[in-house]
Amino acid sequence: MNITWALLMMALGSVGVPGHGHDADVAAVLKSAMNPPIVAEHTNDPNATATTPSGAGGTAVPAPSPSPTPDASAALHTDPQPDAPKVKGIYVTAYSAGGSRMETLLDLLDKTDLNSMVIDIKDDAGYITYKTDNAELQELGHPQPFIGDINKLMTRLKEHEVYPIARIVVFKDSVLAKKKPELSFVNKDGSVWSNKGGDSFVNPYNEDVWKYNVDIAKEAVKLGFKEIQFDYVRFPEGFEKRADTLKYTKSDRPRVEIIADFVKYAKAELAPLGVRVSVDIFGYAASVPAAEGIGQDFVKISKNVDVISPMVYPSHYSTGWFDVKDPDKDPYATIRGSMVDTHKKLNPLGSYKPVIRPWIQDFTASWLGSGHYVKYGKQQVEDQIRALKDENIDEFLLWNANNRYTADVDYEQ
Repeated sequence: MNITWALLMMALGSVGVPGHGHDADVAAVLKSAMNPPIVAEHTNDPNATATTPSGAGGTAVPAPSPSPTPDASAALHTDPQPDAPKVKGIYVTAYSAGGSRMETLLDLLDKTDLNSMVIDIKDDAGYITYKTDNAELQELGHPQPFIGDINKLMTRLKEHEVYPIARIVVFKDSVLAKKKPELSFVNKDGSVWSNKGGDSFVNPYNEDVWKYNVDIAKEAVKLGFKEIQFDYVRFPEGFEKRADTLKYTKSDRPRVEIIADFVKYAKAELAPLGVRVSVDIFGYAASVPAAEGIGQDFVKISKNVDVISPMVYPSHYSTGWFDVKDPDKDPYATIRGSMVDTHKKLNPLGSYKPVIRPWIQDFTASWLGSGHYVKYGKQQVEDQIRALKDENIDEFLLWNANNRYTADVDYEQ
């Protein structure tokens, strides 16, 4: 099975979790996966190779994959949060963080080994989720009082010894795109482009967009967040199909370089503040070459962050991955296989290898259809954690779009 077909099969298994900002439009991903340009055919490192995922079928197909060799400055790469705990966290929407559900979530952390919350500070629509006094952020964004009192929230987190992570959705931003079309992608008729879900993106080539998002991150650090987690660090799904028809500012540099440059910029700007920088990325990115269409290269991004969070939900892998017929029904094998590929991809980075902290599944993927999914509960969550531990991964984040997490889970597998 070649890499393009592997991507196609991945897309077939990638029906998104309702409300989950990490998930791409399936139809668009299918088109991208079937389009050869999405696969990186050449890199600057002729010695690096990547193969089809374990058990994807057929003979492994060699393909270039960048594996930068750490230079003499590698020894200078240090963790800005050396005293941070081994993070075991949950996703928390701004609505939950500012509402009554927060009491339940704090109680969950108080009574278990969970110790961290990833909280939406700029959400999937592009809204800043609290009222800010920053005039520039007010001008470019549309701050909302989803979190009514952000300072009170930060005090509560500190009192409960919660390690706070600010989630910032970067290039998927309908609010900014509609307010400033010149920072977005525009159709020939002058309207702002949007995908089939009605979401618009802003232009990763535009450094004003970079600064805006990093400014939000800087304010989050001042509020007390210990880590900034950037999501949607990419071009729109299927972008290679429309790259030459939409109107937007651009350079001649490859999209994978532009996305990597944003991550480098963000890390450099935030480094003096002593905050960790992390990025969410598709889980299958560890198992295939770079996705040039959306501009994501697993290694280039990972080299410039403190933490990388691949989204390895078993429900998002299709038949055949890691020798598993129905990956959602075998969370242990699926997660372990994904971590084997992740280590292989990142080990060449040496001291630049970031902390690997995957997003794992605490939801039931009933949309996969009868016979292809199981109801996720205590055993399935524990199986995923055990698989991570068996591959020397001791940090993780749990995703449930509604912030309803399984009770009585042993998080110390």
